[in-house]
Amino acid sequence: MQEQTVENETRMYLFDLMNTAKEHGFKADDNWQLSLATDKERSNIQKNYHPTIAAKMFPEVLLPVFHSIKSKLHQTLNSEEQLINTKSISAEDLKFLVAFVPTRPRT
Repeated sequence: MQEQTVENETRMYLFDLMNTAKEHGFKADDNWQLSLATDKERSNIQKNYHPTIAAKMFPEVLLPVFHSIKSKLHQTLNSEEQLINTKSISAEDLKFLVAFVPTRPRT
């Protein structure tokens, strides 16, 4: 059941990413940056960048969805992201998957 939930969440999130990219006329060099975030971090990202896509997820599906989306976007995990596990997600109170484009700050 969790596997199906991860697949569904991944599909819906990717759909939102692609639609938002089309709506905002993304260029070839506009790439989404994915982050696992607390509520406060999500809020700061949304205040500083536009557009952003944020989704709140249960801790048990957050990490697999994050990995799945990174894979589908052909992005590799950096060393910090490789250290994240379900225990660290709970300990750091990470609840959101947030995507933004660092080259598109909110003005």
